[in-house]
Amino acid sequence: MASSYINKPAGLPCANSSASFWHSEPNAFLWGHRTTEDLPKQADVVIVGSGITGASIARYLAADSRASSLSVVLLEAREICFGATGRNGGHCQPLLFDRSPTVAAFEVKNVHAVKSYIEEHNVPCEWRSVTGCRSFWTPELFASVKQDIEHLVKTNPELGAMVQVVEAGDAKTMQRHRVNANAAGLTLSQGAGQLWPYKYVTFIVERLVREGRLNVQTNTPVTRITSSNSSSNAKSGYRQTLHTPRGQMAARHIILATNGYTSHLLRNFTDLIVPVRCEMSALHPPPGSERLPNSYGMVGFEGGNSEHDDYLIQRPFYDSPNGDGTRRGGHLMFGGGRSFAMYDCVGESDDDIVDPGEADYLRRALLKMLELGGNDTAGMEELKASHQWTGIKGYSRDNMPWVGKAPSHEEGAMTFEDGLWLCAGYTGHGMPNATLCGKAVVDMVLAEESKTIQYAEFCRRLIEGGDLPESYLITSERMKAAHGLPSVAEQDAAGGHHGPQSLKQDVSGSSSGRDSKCSLM
Repeated sequence: MASSYINKPAGLPCANSSASFWHSEPNAFLWGHRTTEDLPKQADVVIVGSGITGASIARYLAADSRASSLSVVLLEAREICFGATGRNGGHCQPLLFDRSPTVAAFEVKNVHAVKSYIEEHNVPCEWRSVTGCRSFWTPELFASVKQDIEHLVKTNPELGAMVQVVEAGDAKTMQRHRVNANAAGLTLSQGAGQLWPYKYVTFIVERLVREGRLNVQTNTPVTRITSSNSSSNAKSGYRQTLHTPRGQMAARHIILATNGYTSHLLRNFTDLIVPVRCEMSALHPPPGSERLPNSYGMVGFEGGNSEHDDYLIQRPFYDSPNGDGTRRGGHLMFGGGRSFAMYDCVGESDDDIVDPGEADYLRRALLKMLELGGNDTAGMEELKASHQWTGIKGYSRDNMPWVGKAPSHEEGAMTFEDGLWLCAGYTGHGMPNATLCGKAVVDMVLAEESKTIQYAEFCRRLIEGGDLPESYLITSERMKAAHGLPSVAEQDAAGGHHGPQSLKQDVSGSSSGRDSKCSLM
């Protein structure tokens, strides 16, 4: 439905969120956890938010010898990983032809960083390396995609070799990937993965707490941030103060890993990172069906709107413990359906409701999109849902994450604050971005601590080394340019995932093909 979005800051995460399947096996150690009974009065580094960004920041700080003497506190408004990461689709898939080669290569590195950590530490999070199968449901959409891939092959053959185009006439390949023959065509991308994201994040956080490297304070929302001008605080370096219902806390560095909720604390990001409510489901597969071979994206189904971008992974099957030969698990983790929403989505920061229009669509659509197989599916009109829930994404106005030194938290100010950092705004594509964005901001903080290199020079080295795309860096010039673009609400109303031509380039000017606000959370 058309959004009636009014430009307003995000609220705090709501108390009574909808029930995500990923939270159905909560981490007992972290549930309600407070490492210290009282909120610390001060810390060297305070991380706000405990999704994949916050957890990645914490683990890279713990792994860096330069931070060994720093006290690190993580503040979470609700339980650990109860924001977008704990509500997403379980995808960790780089978009190879939707963005510039620089960004695509960065996303490939991110997926590798997640996979490497899981393998090194044997994280029990159902990781699976898969091919990303994306189906396009109108000839026009598919023709545009093929042009983008042709351009990628010419400009970056290494990345181009990771993508295969499958025409609708190739019935054998379509069937092998279980996609309905009505699709206009497919792309198959290498380098993707899927996982139980909540278990991945809570493993990292629990490990750091048990090692004594991290103080975690759950159910501690940050209501505002102020800068201290007192001489004593300035001399000690504790220039920032976080305000919470449990008291105040001084910090030398605050890193906001707040994604869709960013503008609650940074009002000048109200129209740059906008909360958007999106929907997910965990569906029981048809009896007797076999696990799908890929992760999936479906673009333009039922109507051809490029805004209509659905996504799917399937969990593994497990033998039932009762020994009767039945199987458990295998949930089809299916999200999207925003074209069928009955409630406003843009500007909404409460994840306590389930949209009946999206929920109905998600239960019905897969039977038309894919060949799910199984017994007794004749005449089946919808799949049974185990869980249906919502989550809040942070849509970036210029389609890129915002990483680096944050502007003042005073509304309208364009000065950059010492000790205030931001890593947010993934536009529904955080899993293959947030890990190394978190590492980049950690490196920035530690470079600032060393006082041996100017911030601008250090950022230049990060960009030249491929450790952060230039288009992700927060600058006053970028903020001004983003304000000149159509608003997130306007882009959304226009089906604007493709955006104007300016969104198809890095700052360096290299063409990226389509620059999709992909729904893969």
